[in-house]
Amino acid sequence: KFYKATLCLAYQSFGVVYGDLSSSPLYVYKSTFSGRLRLHEEDDEILGVLSLVFWTLTLIPLCKYIIFVLGADDNGEGGTFALYSLLCRRAKLGLLSASDASDDDISAYNSGLPRKETVASSILKEFFDKYHSSRIVLLLLVLLGTSMVIGDGILTPSMSVLSAVNGIRIKAPSLHENYTVFIAGVILVGLFALQHFGTRNVGYLFAPILLAWLFCISVIGAYNTIYWNPHVVSALSPYYVYNFFKKAGKDGWSSLGGIVLCITGAEAMFADLGHFSQLSIRIAFTVIVYPCLVLAYMGEAAYLSKHKEDLQKSFYKAIPEVVFWPVFIIATLATMVGSQAIISGTFSVISQCRALKCFPRVKVVHTSNHIHGQIYIPEVNWILMVLCLAVLVGYRDTDTIGNAYGLAVITVMLVTTCLMFLVIVMVWKRNILGALAFVIVFGSVELFYFSACLAKVHKGGWFPLVLSLILLSTMCIWHYGTLKKQAYELNNRVCLDMLLSMGTNLGINRVPGIGLIYSNVATGVPPMFAHFVTNFPAFHRILVFVTVQSLTVPKVPANQRFVISRIGPPEFCLFQCVVRYGYKDQRNDTHDFENHLIETVSEFLRNGNNDGEAFRWETTNQQQSSPSDDVTASSFENVVSSESSKKTVRFRGVGCSKELEDLREARESGLAYMMGSTCVLACDTSSYLKKFAINIVYGFLRQNCRHPAIALGVPHTSLIEVGMVYRV
Repeated sequence: KFYKATLCLAYQSFGVVYGDLSSSPLYVYKSTFSGRLRLHEEDDEILGVLSLVFWTLTLIPLCKYIIFVLGADDNGEGGTFALYSLLCRRAKLGLLSASDASDDDISAYNSGLPRKETVASSILKEFFDKYHSSRIVLLLLVLLGTSMVIGDGILTPSMSVLSAVNGIRIKAPSLHENYTVFIAGVILVGLFALQHFGTRNVGYLFAPILLAWLFCISVIGAYNTIYWNPHVVSALSPYYVYNFFKKAGKDGWSSLGGIVLCITGAEAMFADLGHFSQLSIRIAFTVIVYPCLVLAYMGEAAYLSKHKEDLQKSFYKAIPEVVFWPVFIIATLATMVGSQAIISGTFSVISQCRALKCFPRVKVVHTSNHIHGQIYIPEVNWILMVLCLAVLVGYRDTDTIGNAYGLAVITVMLVTTCLMFLVIVMVWKRNILGALAFVIVFGSVELFYFSACLAKVHKGGWFPLVLSLILLSTMCIWHYGTLKKQAYELNNRVCLDMLLSMGTNLGINRVPGIGLIYSNVATGVPPMFAHFVTNFPAFHRILVFVTVQSLTVPKVPANQRFVISRIGPPEFCLFQCVVRYGYKDQRNDTHDFENHLIETVSEFLRNGNNDGEAFRWETTNQQQSSPSDDVTASSFENVVSSESSKKTVRFRGVGCSKELEDLREARESGLAYMMGSTCVLACDTSSYLKKFAINIVYGFLRQNCRHPAIALGVPHTSLIEVGMVYRV
């Protein structure tokens, strides 16, 4: 069963993971020979390019990703945020969840035995503890990689689809490029218009298309190699790389911006790991994808060695006349599949950023009941479409798009290499020499390519830099503003004793029903509620202060999602509820959330009916356990059974039958939500830069993103909003 399931996952991975990587032969040679390298149209240069492509495919996707990076998963999840999550949780380098609850008690992510600290890991830990700015730099590095992945989501569809459609001009040379651009634009619009159906409905078509494409290019590659020049096999020797740079010199270095396109999509093997497994992805790449791509590039080089005049249109020219149109149709479909994969990956990355408070609130629609990672974000989808069309119409040429594309791809890989160094030393606790060897071998190759891509900034490479700067600024300002808002609420929370003493003077009335008070304060009373009570001295019979927290773990087990505690004496009927989500978790709809919350509170009260002592629930591993001056916290005892890894809880308390009856009656009376409608402004004494960031940019983003009540699924008819101004 294990092997059958693994092979099934490997088959499915072709339609999701390898579309971008497999469509690279469409444009690699064309982009490589588009610059000054076209002046070196000799066999040595052609074979040198083939040797570079072979060794790049071998070093980066095969050695780096398949062997090493796939092993750095975060409980099965992959991608830039998965590496950062590992560092946050295992090495405590996080900045994102500094104000959130600790996730140390999430049992699913603490099964591994802790390794002994090494000298190198201790030194790095002290460095990050001593210099807080280093944690900020680490977060910026992660966000830079994330913004470049989003850039890939814009450039990949434009580059792939336009490269495929350009094949028409091989059979119709007189066709103006405006027509090919128009056809590519129509395909892109159709591709983005179909996104709301989700990949599940057409998922079964994806894998056969990619397999048919890989079969076509490998068979044609083998045919061209045998028919035109079998001696190209010798180019697999690294000697030809040396000979290439010896002959081409600086022009050869400049051409690396085109060669790097052969590994576009390699990052997807790691980013989409959560949908599959390490073994399935490794089998699919090493057995099918890698040899097929090598044969395809080898065959194209063999054809070029005899037809140097076709360097700018070598892929389609190398296809035998008999099978041209079937291959053209399959190529177009394959580029659509590759584009679909990177668009879905962009949705996943943005969803993770949003969950960790690094991206404005957007609507996330889950299109599959079986595969959680298949999501659709309407706002992002249409913005991506507009930007893709702008790139297509603005550049109109795959060579210029390729310059931008290469820079975005290699930047993401450099970020992964840097994060892997920290993971190897601080999470895996391996010898620092091994980590340095990893960085030197792979980092030096990537830096070599990066320098060549950077030299083409003025030829289109500026686009991903500008785009990443805008995205990075947006994410940083949103995160900064959110932290400032939470810090204000935390510093201005109201002591429970003060609120209760105010109650006697204000004559507070309790009305039937349950009130859910949403805030970012996990302990104490939020300032918004105190502001409400002083102006309107009445609230519901049962109050639950709800705090939604996103943790740096992929998923939180359902039985550990709600953390309930009591505030004050039992007669006050005040509760604190912390709802914890991982960055890959699906938020429940309102009805399910209400039911789960009420059931959890009922269970909380029911389990307190053990003896006659005063009700208490002691929290042992919760960071949100409250200070004594703010909250009279409930308490519980954790008893871990030696036979089982499950955590059980024993409660001590008075009989709670009356409280359960009150809860049932309050539920029948109705349930209301209270949220703050805040205006966040910088203090008058703040710098102009802070005022610009908070008052203008953060204010604009808050006004134009989804309302918190909509994002949380709060019904509008049951919502009470309390207006306040926060001076941060």
